[in-house]
Amino acid sequence: MNKALVLLFLFFIGSLIGWVIELFFRRFCSPNGRTTKKWVNPGFLVGPYLPLYGSGLCVLYMLASINLSFLDEHPIIEKIVLFVFMAIAMTVIEYITGLIFIKGMNVKLWDYTDRWGNIQGIICPLFSFFWAVLGATYYLLIHPHVLSALDWLSRNLAFSFFIGFFYGVFLIDIVYSFNLIVKIRKLAAEYEIVVKIDELKQHLLEEAELRKEKSHFFLAMKNARPLREIFEDSLEKYSIKKILKEKKKK
Repeated sequence: MNKALVLLFLFFIGSLIGWVIELFFRRFCSPNGRTTKKWVNPGFLVGPYLPLYGSGLCVLYMLASINLSFLDEHPIIEKIVLFVFMAIAMTVIEYITGLIFIKGMNVKLWDYTDRWGNIQGIICPLFSFFWAVLGATYYLLIHPHVLSALDWLSRNLAFSFFIGFFYGVFLIDIVYSFNLIVKIRKLAAEYEIVVKIDELKQHLLEEAELRKEKSHFFLAMKNARPLREIFEDSLEKYSIKKILKEKKKK
């Protein structure tokens, strides 16, 4: 089967599963979620998918196919090395993604600032360990089923229509969401802040409840008030001060 179709299928599945994982993790495991007891749509896109996990699943799939024959006499060491590679790869993806949004968009998709050993609040040892666990879970429990699914897909190429439908919706979502992110970026740059996107969504949901307005889980950013007005009211609830480094004039 065409490798591109395989990776498109894996990205599709990984993005959906990752969204479900983050949805429940942020609701029941994060301090903010346990305090507010609110469901917040994770990520910056509107729909139920997270590209970080989609990219991660593609990487895990390729790493699971690595030949570590030089460690054949030590199968346990072979698996440990593989899981370490997976954790490193996922951590690198996480760091690059987080950095792009912070530096390029003035938006923070997640925040590990309070975690030990964190780097710029983007990555930390604890979540690198979680990536290793996730990689091990994928390799031991999911990868064989992925191979079976790919075999089924190769014999039922009509299913590629649904994959195409997903990417059509996905691209529309990207255009819509990036248009919104650009507006947030302009205001964030003006106020010299970095916006924590999940906290902003939560604030808007809470505000809708107080005003007895209809809240939108997927369209959490949809609000009757202008975005600038929302920024001026309560920046401290969902932003951090941006550190600006100015070059000294000689």
